[in-house]
Amino acid sequence: MTMELNKKKNETKQDGYFRVREANLMKWVGYWRKNPHKFAENYLGLKLFFFQKVLLFMMERVDNFMYIASRGQGKSFIIAIYCIIRCILYPGTRIVLASGTRGQAKKIITEKIQTLYNDHPEIRFEIGDPRNIKSSLNVTEVTFLNGSRISAETSTDNSRGLRCNILIVDEFRMVKKDIIDKVLKPMLQVNRQPAYMSLPEYKDSKAEENKEIYISSAWYKSHWIWDSFNNSLKKMLKGQSFFVVDLPYQLSTHHKINSKERIMQIRTDDNMDQTGFNMEYEAMFVGENDKAYYKLTPLNNIRTINKTFIPPTDTEYLENKQKSNPKHLGNIKRADKSELRLISLDIALMGGNKNVKNDTSAFTLIRLIKDGDSYRRDVVYLESIQKSIATEELAIRMKQLYYDFEADYVVMDANGNGLGVFDACCRVLYDSKRDVEYPAWSCINDEATNERNKADGIKIVYTVKANAQFNHKIAVQLKSNIENGKLRLPMNDIEKRSEFVSEGGFVKKSPEEQQKLLYAYQQATALVNELVNLEYEVRDGGLIKIHEVGTTTKDRYSSIAYGNYYADELEKKLKDDYSDQELLKYFMMG
Repeated sequence: MTMELNKKKNETKQDGYFRVREANLMKWVGYWRKNPHKFAENYLGLKLFFFQKVLLFMMERVDNFMYIASRGQGKSFIIAIYCIIRCILYPGTRIVLASGTRGQAKKIITEKIQTLYNDHPEIRFEIGDPRNIKSSLNVTEVTFLNGSRISAETSTDNSRGLRCNILIVDEFRMVKKDIIDKVLKPMLQVNRQPAYMSLPEYKDSKAEENKEIYISSAWYKSHWIWDSFNNSLKKMLKGQSFFVVDLPYQLSTHHKINSKERIMQIRTDDNMDQTGFNMEYEAMFVGENDKAYYKLTPLNNIRTINKTFIPPTDTEYLENKQKSNPKHLGNIKRADKSELRLISLDIALMGGNKNVKNDTSAFTLIRLIKDGDSYRRDVVYLESIQKSIATEELAIRMKQLYYDFEADYVVMDANGNGLGVFDACCRVLYDSKRDVEYPAWSCINDEATNERNKADGIKIVYTVKANAQFNHKIAVQLKSNIENGKLRLPMNDIEKRSEFVSEGGFVKKSPEEQQKLLYAYQQATALVNELVNLEYEVRDGGLIKIHEVGTTTKDRYSSIAYGNYYADELEKKLKDDYSDQELLKYFMMG
C-alpha cells in the first residue's frame, strides 16, 4: 500500500514537471511566433542584419507580403530562413515555392536550405535524416519531423490541384498573371488544421490565415507587377494585412553584402545600360519617356526569340579553318531556300559610352522568313562597337559578320562617315586576325555611288542617304512593324539567364562563355531602352523627327530602322511576284 502511494506521488511529481516544461515551451513558442527573427537568433543560431529581421517579422505579421529587392541582396536566403522558421513553429505547415522556372524555386531547397541544414545542428534536429531533403527530376521537397513540408513546384497548369498554407513566389515578375490567379492562389484554399482546433473549447476560434509572399527584382511599369505593387501599397496604407517594401543596392553595400566598387563596375560595364541598372540594382520600376514615339508594351510583346545567332570568335574561326574538313560555324540554319538574311549598320567612328554623348557603330542581323506574301523579320543578333574604330577595321568586321551569318544583303548609310566605310567595303580587304581575304562589294541601288569609286565588286550593299522624308518613313515603318508583330526581338536577357540556369550547366561556364550566350539578349534590351527614351516631334508637312535627349543615343534605332526599311522594299518585290504567280495560276486554271 505504501509502495503504491509513493509510486502515485512520484508519478504526480513527474507529470507536474512535464506540465510546467510544456507550459514554458508554449510560452516560448508564442513569443517566437510573434518574433520570428528572435527564433532565428536564439534557437537556430543565425546572425541577421537589421533589415533581414524586419523582413522576417513582417512576413509573419501580415497575410500578404511583397518585397522588391536589388540583385545580390540575399532574397533566396531570407526565403529559406522564413520557410524553416514557419515549418518548425507551426507543425503540419505546407509551403509551396514557385518561380518563373521550377529550377529557380528548386535552388532555394537544394542550395539555401541544404546549406543551412549542413551548417546548423538545430535545423538538422528538426528535419532529421538528410534523405528528408529530396531533389530529383520530378520532386524537390523538405520534410520536417513534425509533419511540415516545403516543396518547389512549377508555375504552370500542371500544378493545379496542389494545396498549401504558405505560397511563396520568387521572381514573381517572371510568372504570368493568369497562372498566379488561376493556378497558384487557389492552392491556398485549405487552412492548417492543428489538432487542438478539433477540441470543443476551440470550436469558435478563428482559423489561421494562409499567406501570400511575393519577392522579385523591379521591372517595367507596363508589366502587371507594377499594378500589383501599387495595389498592395494602397492596401498597406489603409491598414490592411499587407506589407510592401522596396530596397535598393545601397542597403547591400551598407551591410557589405556587396561592395561599392563591384556595383560601380557593373554600372559602367558596356553591357549594362542605365535602365537595366535602375531595375536590377536601384530597385526602380521603369517606364517609357512620356514623349516617346516607341512604347514599351508593344516592344516587350515582340521579345519572343529564344535562340540568337552567335558569331564565332577569331580563335574559333582559325581552329575550324585548320581542320581537314572545316564546318560552317553558324548556329542557325535557314528555314528554307526562300529565307533572306541582311545586316544593317549605323556608322560612327568616334566611339562613346553611357556618360559621354558620342555615337557608336551598331550592327543588326535580321532573318527575313517568308510568310505568305510578306516577310517576318527576326532580329537574331545585335552588336555595338563603343570604341573609336578606323573605317577599314569597321568594314572588316562587317564582312566577318556577313560571311559568318551567310547574309544576302548589307544596308548602310552612305553619307558622312558611312561613305568611307562603303569605300572600304568596295575594296578587297585582308583580315589579319582570321588570315582571310574578302572580295570587293558594290552597291545594288545607286550606280552613281559605284561610279564615284569605280566599284565593280559583288552587288551586296543597299545604301541609304538620309533626309527628312526618309527619316520620317523609317520611323513610321518601324513603329508599324513593331505594333503588328511582324518584327521580333530576342527575349529579355534577365529572363533568358534564368532559363539558361534552369536548363543546367550555365553557372559552370566561364564568365566569358556566359557573356557570349547572353550578349544578343542584352543588346536587345539596350535597343528597347534606347527606343523608349527617344523623343519625337512633328515638323512641317507632318514629318516625324526622332531625336535623342541628354546623353542618350539612337545608333541601335537607326541600324534596325535601316534594316526594317530594306525588308519592306524586299517585301514589295515579294508581293509583286506573289501577285504575278496568283494571276498566272488564275489564267491556267481558267
